[in-house]
Amino acid sequence: MEDSVYLEMASVEARHWWFTGRRRILDVEIGRRLPPPPPGGRRVLEVGSGTGGNLELLKTFGSVDAVEPNAMARELAARSEGVRLHDGGLPDQMPDFPDRFDLIAAFDVIEHVEADAASIRTLAGLLRPEGLLAVTVPAFSALWSRHDERHHHKRRYSRRKLEALFRQPGLEIVRLTYFNTLLFPVAASVRLAERAGLIESAGADRLPPPALNAALAGVFGAEAGLLRLLSPPFGLSLLLIARKTGATGE
Repeated sequence: MEDSVYLEMASVEARHWWFTGRRRILDVEIGRRLPPPPPGGRRVLEVGSGTGGNLELLKTFGSVDAVEPNAMARELAARSEGVRLHDGGLPDQMPDFPDRFDLIAAFDVIEHVEADAASIRTLAGLLRPEGLLAVTVPAFSALWSRHDERHHHKRRYSRRKLEALFRQPGLEIVRLTYFNTLLFPVAASVRLAERAGLIESAGADRLPPPALNAALAGVFGAEAGLLRLLSPPFGLSLLLIARKTGATGE
């Protein structure tokens, strides 16, 4: 992404409703599936860590390494203490880690990478047996907008397309669901109106007024409870969690 996007992201991701709501959902969905930590604690890797908005959450799961190809983003992410930051990228420019990981996170990352299937193979190879790979991606090609172009997305995903991407040896899908469902009708209407040229870009990365931001964060974050009960049939994003079942890729 462009440096201006990283700077804008860094200025809002601690408070913006989308980031705070997503972190609440990820905390619940990942936390309830992680096995007990091994002796010495869990090792966690975030790939495509951006400016570091998820690192404090991931530190609650274990000791964290992070990989990010953009130098400015890495510098901003260094604000999170106790995280080992590395230059690198998917699928074939990853650091040579001496040990495997119990949890690998790639939140809204693989839509930026041309070789998405090869990237999943690379991530699977960095997992310990029984380790988890947690991925989020934007959903529905029909919602493609200026936001996707500004963030240099290659694609948006359907549930079927994402599921097919993870049909790889050594991976078992344990959770696949759409999310950001409650706000989907409004957000989808805005995206489609932008595409049709009926309205200008709404500036989704900007921080809304405090009252609106708090209301949106409450609605989005409430899906953490909803997702305990069901898997919505639509949403602005997809979450997939896979488990490493064997030694394939090591």
